[in-house]
Amino acid sequence: MRPYEVMVILDAELDEETVRANVERWLQSLEARGAERGYVDFWGKRRFAYAVNHRTEGYYVVFQVRSEPPAMDELHRVLSLADEVIRHKVLRVPESVYGPPKLAGSQSAES
Repeated sequence: MRPYEVMVILDAELDEETVRANVERWLQSLEARGAERGYVDFWGKRRFAYAVNHRTEGYYVVFQVRSEPPAMDELHRVLSLADEVIRHKVLRVPESVYGPPKLAGSQSAES
């Protein structure tokens, strides 16, 4: 299983319940294919630097998952077809950055 990070920008006109329901549906779909859910971070509405598909803001969500590549290919396909998704990016991340973000000034037990 490989670690991945997924950023999804959804239509800002959606309410938060709908956003959370969509994310939960995508995560359950991955888990049905053997993936392990990781850290999920709802950033909320953010303004774009420039208009994207005639929109000026979107709802950002970042989540991590450990999965095999075919399951992530299916997620990419589903996100590409979803009308509520403005943009998305699926990245394979190194093991060292997988998990909740670490605070800039904190020391880990390994150092």
